[in-house]
Amino acid sequence: MSNCYNCGSDELQDKFVNETFEIKGKLILIENIPAQVCCRCGEIIFSSETAEKVRLMIQGETKPTKSIQVDVFAYQG
Repeated sequence: MSNCYNCGSDELQDKFVNETFEIKGKLILIENIPAQVCCRCGEIIFSSETAEKVRLMIQGETKPTKSIQVDVFAYQG
């Protein structure tokens, strides 16, 4: 059993998550990534195998399954 890297909790739930990455100024969304999610703090943990598959998708020649438009807002505090 694993523990959360953030809060130390041992209550992790298997889920599929979506993550965005910014590569050379371009946003990339990967959907349905298998992960463990901490029930206490929400930290998302990927296995090393999953992280490597995501890396190969982003850096390889995999074609996206679809494209979306994203609205961008600049925070002005």
